[in-house]
Amino acid sequence: MAESTLGARVAELRRRRGLSQKELGAAIRRSESWVSQVERDVLPVERLSVLQRLADVLGVAVRDLRPEAAEPMAADRGDGHRAGSAVFDKLRLLLTGHPALEQLLGDEADRESADELPALQERVDLAWQLAHESRLVEVGSSLLELIPDLEHAARTTSVKRPEVLTLLSRAYQVAATAFTRQEEVDAAWVAADRALTAAEESGDALSVVAGTYRMAQAFLRLQRLEQAEQAARVSVTALAPQVLDNELVRPEVLSLYGSLQLMLAVIAATDGNRTAARTGLAAARRAAERLGEGRNDFDTEFGPTSVAVHAVAVAVELGDAGEALDTAGTVDASVLSPERQARFLVDVARAHAQRRQASEALESLLEAERLAPELVHHDHRSREVVRDLLQFAGRRPADELRELAARAAVTP
Repeated sequence: MAESTLGARVAELRRRRGLSQKELGAAIRRSESWVSQVERDVLPVERLSVLQRLADVLGVAVRDLRPEAAEPMAADRGDGHRAGSAVFDKLRLLLTGHPALEQLLGDEADRESADELPALQERVDLAWQLAHESRLVEVGSSLLELIPDLEHAARTTSVKRPEVLTLLSRAYQVAATAFTRQEEVDAAWVAADRALTAAEESGDALSVVAGTYRMAQAFLRLQRLEQAEQAARVSVTALAPQVLDNELVRPEVLSLYGSLQLMLAVIAATDGNRTAARTGLAAARRAAERLGEGRNDFDTEFGPTSVAVHAVAVAVELGDAGEALDTAGTVDASVLSPERQARFLVDVARAHAQRRQASEALESLLEAERLAPELVHHDHRSREVVRDLLQFAGRRPADELRELAARAAVTP
């Protein structure tokens, strides 16, 4: 097994222990589909904690699964990565325990002025802008002060409290998004749950739906596909009466409905369900056509272009590289945020890699890196492409590829 891939090692060790893919997945709190993708080397395992759980269940040491993982895999990513880890460690601690116990036990006579609301609005908007630019360390840093300030305002402001709670929900949603992208999905789950609570207290039903959308994102990254689908499906069902056969539907409702349909399409594609994936895409496309333009309601970036880039992602997940590249050739992603553009380019790179078109894949990755370096350096999909390209290149990778691999701390 010494020269085999991680997927092949996992598959052989699983069979030796008499486990099915479903049984192995249950033992490590992952789905059968997740195990299947790992064993086919479709899905890399980057987190040491997940490797450790795999090794424990399979009865081997981590180094037997992945020799280079004997030390923490992120240890050589430099000061920037360590600083980012420190920020998210602090943010994780911020989510631990009651969010504002001091306010509950303290003197409530000191009331905040409603004049603070515009400043809080600007800070929440800035956090989301940073997220759309994939500047996640800055997102985390801003939230360390913003969330406590909003929690305090929600408990000390009698005027416009629903508006403050809506902002608090948005702040927790951006925290959930940032944690999900950092692969800290358990913390993302907590943040999404806090977002739902704040939204429900605010009385804004659509903010509750938006919070559920973030919850589904966290479940998807956890590969808990049934839970991800359930979270998205419940919201789609709730919104359907307002959307179907209703010409006067509000655009923000269409945005949320379409975004959730795209989520269902990606979940289905990840699970290999081609029919359900196409159904979700078709429903989202109809919503986008009715909307007629790209919008950013509830920070979802939904519109015709968003549907097109998700169609590329779905095709890649289903292994339809040719279709993905054909669709990508028709897309002008420049109207989207840098983060969404970079994800689109990573999917294009993945499609090229599936066809072993190494130079085209590298070109797409480098373009994505110029837009959103944090994403390319840390997202498991982009790092998987870099690893594939290193394996394609053998012992003499091109300088640009070798340098990108160093920046992303990727080894063959």
